[in-house]
Amino acid sequence: MSMRRRRADETGDQEIAELAALADGSLAPERRAALEERVAASSELADLLAEQQKAVTFAQNVAEQVDAPSGLRRRIEAQRQPRREWAPRPLILVGAAAAAVLAVAVGLSVLNSGTSSERFHAALASTALAPDAGGDATLTKTSSGWRIDLDATGLPRLDGGRFYEAWLKNGAGVLVPIGTFNDARKVTLWAGVSPKRFPTLTVTREQADGDQTSSGEKVLVGTVDTGG
Repeated sequence: MSMRRRRADETGDQEIAELAALADGSLAPERRAALEERVAASSELADLLAEQQKAVTFAQNVAEQVDAPSGLRRRIEAQRQPRREWAPRPLILVGAAAAAVLAVAVGLSVLNSGTSSERFHAALASTALAPDAGGDATLTKTSSGWRIDLDATGLPRLDGGRFYEAWLKNGAGVLVPIGTFNDARKVTLWAGVSPKRFPTLTVTREQADGDQTSSGEKVLVGTVDTGG
């Protein structure tokens, strides 16, 4: 590359950096007036400045729409304030900043959507078949269905073809199986029906005998508190 070409490239990069600083308010006041005059006289510079301003506006709007942690929000606000000492900020850096803010926004949005999901609770009581048993369940709505986190005590582990099975039941007595397990401590179950329509949760003792219907041997029974 010739010396003249290299100088031209360096001059162009510095000009873009100054436009980026002008767009986000960090350009030193003594340089602002001269650059604004050049922009007013050049449609090409005006277009480049408009691109920088769009990138800055995009990054700020994304940050404002997300309930970001206070530390992150303070850093974003600090970056908006004019700096006493100007430092070059090329166009690619402004784009990277916008992408970084967008990534944080997407991550926080995912977290927020998870915490705002419908969630219900059910206290499970013992029956005559397991008088020392008890437990609770948390039912959380997800895109795949209802995740049910069950934690019960007082139930012995079942093996050798014997197991526990959990069910949801509606007012008409229709049962929907939601999973089987051997040990009732910290179990994750899944349901494809809403607990609003199937609010009764039961756990039965079962045998691997080819019969898919409930044995009727209930060891835990509870009603999902849906607030209705």
